[in-house]
Amino acid sequence: MLIGYARVSKADDQETGALLRALKAAGCKRVFEERASGGRWDRPELHRLLAELDPNDVVVVWKLDRLTRSLKDMLLILEKIESAGAGFRSLTEAIDTTTPAGRMMMQMLGSFAEFERAIVRERTMAGLRAARARGRKGGRRPKLTIEQRAEIVGMLSDGRPAAEIARIFGVHRATISRVADESKMTAL
Repeated sequence: MLIGYARVSKADDQETGALLRALKAAGCKRVFEERASGGRWDRPELHRLLAELDPNDVVVVWKLDRLTRSLKDMLLILEKIESAGAGFRSLTEAIDTTTPAGRMMMQMLGSFAEFERAIVRERTMAGLRAARARGRKGGRRPKLTIEQRAEIVGMLSDGRPAAEIARIFGVHRATISRVADESKMTAL
């Protein structure tokens, strides 16, 4: 069965009329309609469509950007469609994964996305190495100074409750437990 997905942005006061006509003309028996940003993942109608797919169904969109604006999300959605044994068709871009040429096109898009992720990872690692060479250390700054940590260990050894110490220093109780555990490890 051909199943349509018509999405328009909520903010732009767009109408789904033209999309619905195009999807019905393409032979869609059922159309899931949504007003939401294409960059968001929390779209209930899209998730309902994906959950209700049967083998040999074909998800039809008017244009790829009506499905999603993110290549990563598009590949994830297409993976879910494929795992359901269904196909995908975009009317405007002439992509149809029910044909060998369409599957090849989607594999090429996947290859480009993988290449892009590798380049981003490579740049990130190079940036981190350069920062380390300049003496920078990654991660967040410690919430507590060395002196505060020593004071916490002293308060704990005096028998003060960890919850009270956490309130005094404005941290979570788990932070106090970590300080206590770290002091035990350094004492060994």
